[in-house]
Amino acid sequence: YVVVAVGLIVALRLAVEADFTSLAVAFTALSIGIGFGLQFIAGDIASGFIILFERPVRVGDYITIPGPDGKLTEGLVRSINLRTTVVMTNDNVASVVPNSKIVNQNFLNWSYRERRTRLSVPVGVSYDADPAHVSETLLRAAEGVQFLLEEPRPSVQFLEFADSSLNFRLLAWSDKPRRHLVVKSALRYNIHRLFKEEGIEMPFPQRDLHIRTSVTREP
Repeated sequence: YVVVAVGLIVALRLAVEADFTSLAVAFTALSIGIGFGLQFIAGDIASGFIILFERPVRVGDYITIPGPDGKLTEGLVRSINLRTTVVMTNDNVASVVPNSKIVNQNFLNWSYRERRTRLSVPVGVSYDADPAHVSETLLRAAEGVQFLLEEPRPSVQFLEFADSSLNFRLLAWSDKPRRHLVVKSALRYNIHRLFKEEGIEMPFPQRDLHIRTSVTREP
């Protein structure tokens, strides 16, 4: 953009011998008014230059950006323009994000250094379950799931003794950020099926309710 702007100015000076010095004051005053009127657009354009030079996100990266309503925009960066960045979501919908939204807030770039990321699937089981049996079953649930890496191998962590359950989480690695939801869905399907087969119960929260009754005596 800088090269095009400089080239246009030089071409005008050579073609029509335009003298831009006399217009400097007028352009300065005009730029103040334009700056107030187009401050958001100017901010997006400045953010576009920051993205182009600093490169926190590149074309082909898979990112997650929080929206103004709290919803997340997740998808593949298709193009980075001067004012906006186009993100293709998993639903194949183009989301046009102002560049200032990327520069001025936190976002996740799943492909910044390497595409390999760890996925976590938490699950709770009954206190009657054997933790070793649960860990073995969770590892079986990760076998044969598409888009999972063989190295690092899947692992299981025993998180805590909760009020109504023993909490675990299955950890697995993938280098396909766009397939994370598909992979997690497949893991949950496998976990539910194997728990049914192995007789491992996934409990509901339980509460004990004590009711006291009073007897009224007649005078």
